[in-house]
Amino acid sequence: MSNSNTVFKTTPNGKLKGSLRVPGDKSMSHRSIMLGSLATGTTQVTGFLTGEDCIATMNAFRAMGVNIEGHENKQVTIHGVGMNGLSAPTEDLDMGNSGTAMRLMTGLLAGQNFESTLIGDKSLSTRPMNRITKPLAMMGAKIDTEEGGRPPLKIKGIQGESKLKGIHYDMPIASAQVKSAVLLAGLYAEGETSVTEPGITRDHSERMLRGFGYDVTTTGENGSHISLQGGGKLTACNIDVPADISSAAFFMVGASIAEGSDLTLEHVGINPTRTGVIDILKLMGADITLSNEKEVGGEPVADIRIRSAQLKGINIPEALVPLAIDEFPVIFVAAACATGKTVLTGAEELRVKESDRIQVMADGLNACGIDAQATPDGIIIQSGQLTAGEVDSHGDHRIAMAFSIAGLRAKGEIIINDCANVDTSFPDFIKLASAVGLGVS
Repeated sequence: MSNSNTVFKTTPNGKLKGSLRVPGDKSMSHRSIMLGSLATGTTQVTGFLTGEDCIATMNAFRAMGVNIEGHENKQVTIHGVGMNGLSAPTEDLDMGNSGTAMRLMTGLLAGQNFESTLIGDKSLSTRPMNRITKPLAMMGAKIDTEEGGRPPLKIKGIQGESKLKGIHYDMPIASAQVKSAVLLAGLYAEGETSVTEPGITRDHSERMLRGFGYDVTTTGENGSHISLQGGGKLTACNIDVPADISSAAFFMVGASIAEGSDLTLEHVGINPTRTGVIDILKLMGADITLSNEKEVGGEPVADIRIRSAQLKGINIPEALVPLAIDEFPVIFVAAACATGKTVLTGAEELRVKESDRIQVMADGLNACGIDAQATPDGIIIQSGQLTAGEVDSHGDHRIAMAFSIAGLRAKGEIIINDCANVDTSFPDFIKLASAVGLGVS
């Protein structure tokens, strides 16, 4: 991992112009490595995110005997070992900063016939994993955690002839990570495994499983009931990873709030379970248009053009919360620059991300002259003039990038501490952002 003393500094009065392709989708890059490793045959991945999180997932599967080539040019070749071809790792598997990787890997590893231990960095080691270990235990998985359900996760695996048992799980919260962990464990379970979601969450796991030839059934209102039968197999395929809408979101907000901006983001994934940020920004009055819409490898993509607009504060609909859960740090910056008050509720999930994103963003906005009040499940932001200030990202890549965007409208320099983890999701952020007019160094 990078030096944790990395500091970003912003300069005001920029505007975003031109076109940009942000790095590949992190969720899909993780899943392409996982499923490609378990498939029969060779999987080619293009557009792979070369951030530290996804490299950690790649290295974990290499440690379990999978031959994976490349990634330097965003292309990866995975020589799959089949559903039962993984070998026991000789050391702990380090997931770095990635909660997605740790939670999904726990589901996959619960059904293996060997023991494994998942560890992470300082931030990941504080994040609760009970939400996945509980349903996995219902399936027969044996997983030991530290106090409070925190990593390291010691996964005992399946011994002898025993197998995991398929279950139906009514998810208490809308979480794609929980859903995916249960379904991936279900690949190795006897009988049917199914989940019912209380709200729509991103569906990359289901789409990609189908892309690898695995039968996944979706029924119920808004496709809220997802099921599969254990014991099938995955067949290698080619995957084109689109640009990550979570990374694109920073530039959507930046071009919206910086007067005179006109920016096009190319080949962005617009999976309908991920477009909450577009819906929220449009409700706030953003000038966003989509063009060149098409489907690539089962995932919809488009070019997104954003022109500056006067945003207004809104009450964010709770139905959109799970569809924009990773984008809220920069949405809070949009709220700070809008006219009036923005209120978010129903977003408790933000408190257990890489940082407590509600409190950390409230503290940072307050330090930059904005009235932001954290609530148990959200935040209340009264718009105002962003000032110079110093903020602590708490090692959270999305906090660091959000305040980089805030610098576009600040009256002075914003200093952002502890920014090394930006490399987990957005390598070369400074270089690419500077190329389209963002003043950050």
